[in-house]
Amino acid sequence: MLSRVAPWLASHKDGAAPAGVLVRTLGGADTAALRGLALQDPVANVFILAHLRTAGTAAPTTGGASVLGVFDDGILVGACWTGANLVPVQLDPSLAGPVAAAAHSAGRRYASAFGPAEPVLALHAELEELGHAAHEVRHEQPLMTLAGPPSVEPNRNLTLGRMADFDRILPACAAMFEEEVGYSPFLGGREFYSRRVEGLIRQGHSLVHLNADGEVVFKAELGAVTADVTQIQGVWMNPLFRGQGLSAGYMAAVVEQARKIAPVTSLYVNGFNARARASYQRVGFREVGTFATVLF
Repeated sequence: MLSRVAPWLASHKDGAAPAGVLVRTLGGADTAALRGLALQDPVANVFILAHLRTAGTAAPTTGGASVLGVFDDGILVGACWTGANLVPVQLDPSLAGPVAAAAHSAGRRYASAFGPAEPVLALHAELEELGHAAHEVRHEQPLMTLAGPPSVEPNRNLTLGRMADFDRILPACAAMFEEEVGYSPFLGGREFYSRRVEGLIRQGHSLVHLNADGEVVFKAELGAVTADVTQIQGVWMNPLFRGQGLSAGYMAAVVEQARKIAPVTSLYVNGFNARARASYQRVGFREVGTFATVLF
């Protein structure tokens, strides 16, 4: 088992898996094993669990995304989503080498890697040796959860996004994206990102406050959803309304909506964003782990 091979893993700089360890693309028959692996930490692994909830299978998607599984003597011990992004699932950092080599051999470009900090940073180190240069590494992103009602009064102006307001919501989402990663989500065309925003609205996972002038004051999405956990993503306050102490009330309203779907609400935040962290703590969120994000 893994405990027998782990001492030698550090020497596998060529990406080769050690004896007894196999990395391969998962198929439909691996679905139960992948779900069981991810359920070891349903908060950290909400992304892949949400995918399994929607797709119903671990097999590659029609869009070309797939899951790499790491097997030790035939037992699934780790995995990594490989699509537009890389997302490790219960991946021991010592196994990042063979996973990175397999991801590299697919010949695709990845926009980012995100998830629990140790495996993400280990993947980054291995991918860097293979020529995948990062333009930014966010080493510390506290993973936070709230397993009850918010500690502050929700802002009742926050409502579910409506398709009738799509033309207002989409620019706000794009502004958030560009602020967060440094480039426009429309760089390669509008269709993919527009479909993503439309899908969130139609699923009832888009939350927004439009004022009387039709301006988006605040918006957020429930970006990953299971029956147990929701993960808040895309939090954005219109710059015209920042610094007024509004964010906690809006986040409390997001939590209130999320609790209609699942008992635990989660998010992760940049470690350097002290103002946001303080606001989330005021709402009732507490740190339970550390994520990292690598932007390629």
